[in-house]
Amino acid sequence: MYAIIANGSKQYKVTVGETVKFEKLEKNVGEKVEFEVLLVSDENGVKLGADVAGVKAVGEVVAQDKFRKVVVYKYKAKKNIRKKQGHRQPFTAVKIENIG
Repeated sequence: MYAIIANGSKQYKVTVGETVKFEKLEKNVGEKVEFEVLLVSDENGVKLGADVAGVKAVGEVVAQDKFRKVVVYKYKAKKNIRKKQGHRQPFTAVKIENIG
């Protein structure tokens, strides 16, 4: 069984027991989070639209962390202009506990 959930402007495919990394959520570790379910697929088939109107995916925040560093290097040829930047995107790891 899996579900497609919406968070912000992105959609994620999740199953029960899976840990998913979302863009940073303003929640503390251990708090519960609910997500809107767009589609559910199980042994009975696929349900979407009005069939999943009351369905929620519930998860628990496991960690607040940052991804590994991405290095951005810009330069202009023959001008001696160089710029090196690093970026670490923050994320929230959520373990999906229940879909229903």
